[in-house]
Amino acid sequence: MGASATGRHVIMSVHPQFAEAIMDGRKKIEFRKRRLADDVTVVWVYATAPVSKVLGYFEVGTIHTAKPTDLWRQFADVGCINRADFDRYYANSQIGAGIGIRRAVRLRSPAHITDLLPSGVPPQSYAYVGARTLP
Repeated sequence: MGASATGRHVIMSVHPQFAEAIMDGRKKIEFRKRRLADDVTVVWVYATAPVSKVLGYFEVGTIHTAKPTDLWRQFADVGCINRADFDRYYANSQIGAGIGIRRAVRLRSPAHITDLLPSGVPPQSYAYVGARTLP
């Protein structure tokens, strides 16, 4: 099963509990310190250690850029993160981004990162990749 949107793709490193929440459809917004480019339409979800696999992808919805307090006020109920961890993540940040998750698709079998990034090195935040089709 492959991603169907036509813009640029990124692979994003996500802690396993948040990656699962995205794939399960519980998490509707991904909080980040930096906004994605407007032409990014697909985010491949790489679950960090101990999983260390690409679990699937999501289609990018609306991207919201705002002060962290405003992001929390608007999206706390769909972000699958508690306030203390949210505040710790955004400590010393004046602005943040909330990436809307339009539709998440779980791969039938988790993929190796080298299927998307030949270097095999997980991005600290995200990295651009070519449009792909994975099983």
